[in-house]
Amino acid sequence: MEYLTPQKIAEITGGTFVGDDGVRNVSVRGAVRDNRDVKPGNLFVCIRGARVDGHFFANSAFKSGAACCLAEQTIPEAAGPYVLVDSTLDAVKALGRYYRSLFNIPVIGITGSVGKTTTKEMTAAALGARLNVLKTPENLNNELGVPLTLLSLDESHEAAVIEMGVSDFGEMGRLADMVMPGICIITNIGHSHLESLGDLKGVLRAKSEVFAYMDADSVAVLNGDDILLWEYDPGIRKITFGIDIRNDFRTENIVAFGFERVQMDIASDTGSFTASVPSFGAHLAGAALAAATVGRLLGLTDEEIARGLSKYAPVGGRANVADTGFITLIDDCYNANPDSVKSALSSLSSLQGRRVAILGDMLELGTHSERFHREVGEFAARSGVECLMCCGEMAEFIYKGYTVSGGGEAHHYLEKPELIEAIPKCIEKGDAVLVKASHGMKFEELLPLLNRLPDF
Repeated sequence: MEYLTPQKIAEITGGTFVGDDGVRNVSVRGAVRDNRDVKPGNLFVCIRGARVDGHFFANSAFKSGAACCLAEQTIPEAAGPYVLVDSTLDAVKALGRYYRSLFNIPVIGITGSVGKTTTKEMTAAALGARLNVLKTPENLNNELGVPLTLLSLDESHEAAVIEMGVSDFGEMGRLADMVMPGICIITNIGHSHLESLGDLKGVLRAKSEVFAYMDADSVAVLNGDDILLWEYDPGIRKITFGIDIRNDFRTENIVAFGFERVQMDIASDTGSFTASVPSFGAHLAGAALAAATVGRLLGLTDEEIARGLSKYAPVGGRANVADTGFITLIDDCYNANPDSVKSALSSLSSLQGRRVAILGDMLELGTHSERFHREVGEFAARSGVECLMCCGEMAEFIYKGYTVSGGGEAHHYLEKPELIEAIPKCIEKGDAVLVKASHGMKFEELLPLLNRLPDF
């Protein structure tokens, strides 16, 4: 196995090696951007953030065992070797692309407007029944997180599942150039990042940039229930999944057992089998189906796929369900767009107890933001939400859509402190409570209060 060295890093990035000649060819394995995550032999990537400059932590990284640093500026009294480059972000992307090219293993790219992280986790779980799988940690799916993930590949990995998130045109091309997927799943084309992508056709155009970077023998695994994806020709082999009978892989007999598990039959022309996923939400069936499709493509047996899916565990902030002893709390507050909120509301409707939705602004929806928020409110009323608590400037339109559609108890708060003050007065014992908003609303700040009711 060929590993990186400071000298090789300088060659790949066009940078300048700084340090003693005796360490030019030491082995560098793995890369991190946080000095607290450094393990011996790692590359520490100095990134200038809005509040923190990683260059100030380079020597701390060396103290923790970093073999080399990647930097945009001179490191005073450096305790180890570093490579000086014009842009550490551009350099780490070049490294990620080069290092990925050293591995001849199945690499599955995952993108879409909703459900990327869930599908990534589900696919890794399914494949994990037979293979040693590298997967994107949490949701590190951008132009920094993707190369850092790729640089953690090693000779033990037999497959990689890489999440790719974009918010503008051109980003997917840059990600796919690094990832070089042999299989790409697109979960759906939804109303996300419309400020930059314009409309659903723009979303499709941005996501589908990936196919220009896939070989002729690659496979596109697309959600055939999404009309844009059903009609789309990726220029390579296409396999569809979904509920509709027209799809190559289908889910049938979906049954949700409260918040404990979802059971389904996974069917195709070559047969069917039953799988059970230990998590909340019937919408998980689509992610499980995409995972099963990839498992079949890679030669796993139905028994292996079912066993792998049974090991699935959700990532923080995505439909995590807990019985607090006072309420059933659905923590889905990581992010939100109209499609994902409606999906979460549908899952909420399957739970026992008074259904309460605590919803906040959905960001980056462009000129149609007011309409999308109203539609979510209308959907909440139709879904049987009995108490709606909204917070944020645009969330007022969720409130209005809910009330004009015959919803029940409803409250709107412009600021979060007002919402926090009202929660203990509105939430009752036995309620099923959904918490969801765009990440920028920081609704995770509500969770300690909700977990401690009624004693907060």
